[in-house]
Amino acid sequence: MERFVLDGIITRLLEVRGKPGKQVQLAEAEIRQLCITSREVLLRQPNLLELEAPIKICGDIHGQYSDLLKLFEYGGFPPRANYLFLGDYVDRGKQSLETICLLLAYKIKYPENFFILRGNHECASVNRIYGFYDECKRRFNVRLWKVFTDCFNCLPVAALIDEKILCMHGGLSPDLRSLNQIRNLYRPAAVPETGLLCDLLWSDPSKDIKGWGANDRGVSYIFGADRVTEFLQKHDLDLICRAHQVVEDGYEFFANRQLRKKAKFGFGSSGTARNGSAPPKFKVERYEKSFQ
Repeated sequence: MERFVLDGIITRLLEVRGKPGKQVQLAEAEIRQLCITSREVLLRQPNLLELEAPIKICGDIHGQYSDLLKLFEYGGFPPRANYLFLGDYVDRGKQSLETICLLLAYKIKYPENFFILRGNHECASVNRIYGFYDECKRRFNVRLWKVFTDCFNCLPVAALIDEKILCMHGGLSPDLRSLNQIRNLYRPAAVPETGLLCDLLWSDPSKDIKGWGANDRGVSYIFGADRVTEFLQKHDLDLICRAHQVVEDGYEFFANRQLRKKAKFGFGSSGTARNGSAPPKFKVERYEKSFQ
């Protein structure tokens, strides 16, 4: 992808800063090029990213493009800061296209500083229902939605920061015995209904059980604090950082501060975020963990 084309796309996407809800209508050919180029970038990197602090970790965006721009204004636009996003970029909000296009553009431009994981909504069977398909069809066509599906199938599913903090969208899996299993997951891949890839994107922690239990979502499992402690000790890790659920203060600890639930924007009936003017982030500095 030509550098001047990529820079032009980013410039236009940023022109709506301070104008909540204003659309940026990129050309279909530009979006296709973003998807195709980002696929190549994503597949050159491992399924389990191995990253170093300092890095800012961000939870679900769900088409809230104005909130994404606020997040960058607050934490620094790339490449001033390193970022790891935990998935769920599309659906529910009104500007999934702008959201995913800016994230893909930054991934192409800053491949070693900007990282995006797969969430359960980066899956055709989910975003076909919850809004992204309809947005693509309304603003472009169904063919473009299929191009995004091919791109989403290439996203990595987990990240390891300083060999101590494991990050994913969902959570643990009863099938996960070694981190090499994550590294060896085949891409591109659709998300299956069961198994390791499904659980990494769908599972949830629960204070009410020990071990594993059935998930009320009808997909994957819930897991207790005992499973978190056991997993961390076995793999010499300090923390698991995940998204996938709304938490009141933007972040929340679980299992004696061994698992952190990352901010996910909560939606009211108006479709606007409830988390305040600056979306919360989790900032990891080398040798210390701090919150903003």
